[in-house]
Amino acid sequence: MSKPVSTNKKAYRDYEIIETYECGIELKGGEVKSIRAGKINLDDSFARVEKNQITLYNTHISPYEQASYLNVDPVRPRRLLMHKHQIEKLSQSVAQRSFTLVPVKVYFNDRGFAKIELALCKGKKLYDKRADIKRRETDLEMRRVVKSRRK
Repeated sequence: MSKPVSTNKKAYRDYEIIETYECGIELKGGEVKSIRAGKINLDDSFARVEKNQITLYNTHISPYEQASYLNVDPVRPRRLLMHKHQIEKLSQSVAQRSFTLVPVKVYFNDRGFAKIELALCKGKKLYDKRADIKRRETDLEMRRVVKSRRK
């Protein structure tokens, strides 16, 4: 996996990530060039399994300026490309255990194809978020103490 073009920081804050999957994304026109320029926003994005297909919603890809009339709606639903058995497994997990599908990263693979890392997530409660913040602060404090003792 190469360097991510965009990451969904809200997903890491609001959800507990159970498992991640790599999937392709069906793009039109200048959307690929817009993604290469980093003009994609994954905040508030989610995916649903519908009719044995995974559809991505609320992902904003800014129109490419030089594409003129070929531009499409920036927040249109986009189909995600995965193997059939992976889609079936995801649909069972979402239906039975009330998980959510959230895009976490967008990147280009070695062959130059745009890929989305889709995460199977469970929503965090408020006390879980507070525990994560407390754990992060204690880790930071421990690092500071260790660093000061080295000097």
